[in-house]
Amino acid sequence: MGFDQYHEPPDELPPATRTFARLCASLTEEAEAIGWYQQRIAIETDPQAIDIMRDAQGEEFKHFSMDLEFLLRRTPAWREIARGILFKAGDIVEHGEEAEAETLEGGAAAGGDGSLGIGSLRGVQ
Repeated sequence: MGFDQYHEPPDELPPATRTFARLCASLTEEAEAIGWYQQRIAIETDPQAIDIMRDAQGEEFKHFSMDLEFLLRRTPAWREIARGILFKAGDIVEHGEEAEAETLEGGAAAGGDGSLGIGSLRGVQ
């Protein structure tokens, strides 16, 4: 089993950063599983098999969402940018550009130091 979610020596990383990396890896794995189920459902012809795979995919949606919420609670700038994009009608890219500009301008959402808040994983924001 590899531990390629680390790009720095794991023993030099604080526990909160290692936890963050684990949840990022989990988020990626859940997204991959969602995609795999989507492909399987697209070509399956047996209605019962499709129902089973849709149920399994629903579990992956839940796990992805839980991972994402965990990460957003610990990364204020990411949370603010997501808030400016998610669940809004209109142009996704435009919302993204606006949310990024508003959030990162002066580092306000990250504590005013210009950081994205990734290194500040002390607790729920």
